[in-house]
Amino acid sequence: MIALLTPQHWKDYELIDCGDFEKLERFGDAILIRPEPQAVWAKVLPEKEWQRLHTIKFKGRSATSGEWIKKDKNAADRWHIDYKNNDVAIKFRLGLTSFKHVGIFPEQAVNWDYISERVRSFKTESPKVLNLFAYTGGASLIARAAGADTTHVDSIRQVVTWANENQDISGLDNIRWVVEDALKFVKRELKRGKKYNGIILDPPAYGHGPNGEKWKLEDHISEMMQDVVQLLDPDEHFLILNTYSLGFSSVIVENLIKSAYPQVQNLQTGELYLQATSGIKLPLGVFGKFYKNR
Repeated sequence: MIALLTPQHWKDYELIDCGDFEKLERFGDAILIRPEPQAVWAKVLPEKEWQRLHTIKFKGRSATSGEWIKKDKNAADRWHIDYKNNDVAIKFRLGLTSFKHVGIFPEQAVNWDYISERVRSFKTESPKVLNLFAYTGGASLIARAAGADTTHVDSIRQVVTWANENQDISGLDNIRWVVEDALKFVKRELKRGKKYNGIILDPPAYGHGPNGEKWKLEDHISEMMQDVVQLLDPDEHFLILNTYSLGFSSVIVENLIKSAYPQVQNLQTGELYLQATSGIKLPLGVFGKFYKNR
């Protein structure tokens, strides 16, 4: 059965509305308008309400970059928000980047809850968790806060530095930081005979490694999955695969997982979305996840 999942009870984040290829979001006290290619429908709230509510708006100069227009010129470019669930609490440093991102993908909070629940359920002491394509580290922070021995891998040094800052303001330590192409790292870990109790993959549709390695989701994800499942501890584990590619469905993700790991248990696939307070739903990726306990 395909699941539809959205974050719940997050006081510091709110999707207010979306439509006409934009989204209106609140991160703490900042209310942003950003482009959203998935929002092909009309806005629910009137345009004048969007203009009244927002404090900062992203204006694109091209398909890949732009600038932020502030109502208040003194508004901060960086600020902090909190996230907590029944198990753990963490903090993020957000920032206005030239690529419309602010350093967090809010829909991933559903997966963060899954991670903390699974880590806390394991009998293994200090279970090992590997976060690939790890960005600014939401999943890494959650895993570490829940008690996992955590390794964070991303190919961009600047975002690993950002993730390290998030670790500091969250009062955490000892996450292992790795700046490397994810596929290369996985193959090296296989040669070393390493095993992990949890693995998180959040690959982009396109990307580049630190040495110019090219990543294209549809070309490399099958190889990645075939390799990464060999790193799973056979007795106690979880794995999350999340994809943002518009061409991917949850059935594709299901097939990828079953092909790579036929003995899979407790498999769940579906779609992540954000529920706007205006009533509309914004789909933001498909996922597959599974676990095994002792």
